[in-house]
Amino acid sequence: MGPPRCGRAGPWPVQLRHHTWLTSEQYVIERGWLQASLKRCPSHPEGGCCFSRHGTYPRIEPPGMQVARWYCRDAHRTFSLLPDCMSSRLVGSLDEAEQVVVKVEESASVEVAAQALRPDIDVPGAIRWVRRRLQGVRASLLILLTLLPGRLGSKAELLEARRILETERCLVRLREIAAPHLQALPRPLGFRPWQRRTTECDSRFQHKTGTDPPRDSR
Repeated sequence: MGPPRCGRAGPWPVQLRHHTWLTSEQYVIERGWLQASLKRCPSHPEGGCCFSRHGTYPRIEPPGMQVARWYCRDAHRTFSLLPDCMSSRLVGSLDEAEQVVVKVEESASVEVAAQALRPDIDVPGAIRWVRRRLQGVRASLLILLTLLPGRLGSKAELLEARRILETERCLVRLREIAAPHLQALPRPLGFRPWQRRTTECDSRFQHKTGTDPPRDSR
């Protein structure tokens, strides 16, 4: 018998929404995580489980940002309340992600926008940084156009959604509008889990590429 495998004791934390109109800076100043409340365990809404507050975890930006979380001992699962001002599974706030997408829509190309937004790094790195925000927002807009026909216009563009919703904090507003669908929307707006990439371990039952092995002569 080999050594025990190292891994997580339970499933990945489940992310939920903390409704707030505070900006990320205001949330830090007012210590908004102290007002975050989760009265019932999402795994046991009928009650009867060992469910309690489980401290907080930090976010890199803005400095001092904390996210409140809870733990259900029976489900072996933690739950966190992410404030509406913060991007999901991406560094920074939703307002910052929105500024990136708007800059792209106003620019001649992604490359031009990337150079303007991140002059501190090389162009390929800046483009990757921009696309991590752009692709998720555009994917979410496409999904919401289908789920909410007529509500957000006909274009998967943030400038169009801003015009219709009459706000420059469009992503924060969209998280409120799309609240029932957040688990199906990608980052930075929604809470859809990471999709694990295929690895060598995952493909152990697949044929390897290349020529066929020699036939057994026995």
